[in-house]
Amino acid sequence: MGELLIIAIGSAFVNNVVLSQFLGLCPFLGVSKKIDTAAGMGAAVIFVITLSSFVTSVIYKLILVPTGMEYLQTIVFILVIAALVQFVEMFLKKSMPALYQSLGVYLPLITTNCAVLGVALINVQKDYSILEGTINGLATAVGFTVSIVLLAGIREKMEYNDIPKAFQGFPIVLLTAGLMAIAFFGFSGLI
Repeated sequence: MGELLIIAIGSAFVNNVVLSQFLGLCPFLGVSKKIDTAAGMGAAVIFVITLSSFVTSVIYKLILVPTGMEYLQTIVFILVIAALVQFVEMFLKKSMPALYQSLGVYLPLITTNCAVLGVALINVQKDYSILEGTINGLATAVGFTVSIVLLAGIREKMEYNDIPKAFQGFPIVLLTAGLMAIAFFGFSGLI
């Protein structure tokens, strides 16, 4: 149980997928304008990464390794992720059309979000069991959600600040993300 807790804390905070590994920056920077949208994207990413971590771990451990076809892992992982994102997209379109519209192009981009594929590959690289891989995926997605919601909150507050003209828009967002990365670096002594 202690091992799973270390994996979870390490994945969510110490090795945050966005702020220390720099994976998934496109939705991180693009969807973080409003807290509601960022939280919706975070929920979608939690679902996709957790489920894809479980499914890819099962496929890798129970099908690819016994048959000696580990070389197909990247293709198989991409297909699983694409199918899960399509499922999420159909679900959001039917049940939450407002969130579906606000996410716009970034929802289909979860398919090509390198964070999702990165987690599946890290699970294989670190030789995690199916449970450990799923916990790693869940914690990584929670870390992504924490990061994107924090940035969205900061960006909403920055709208009311007097920012020099040269830093308005995207430059101040990049500076803020950099400062957040430095702040998350403080978690490195945690585990």
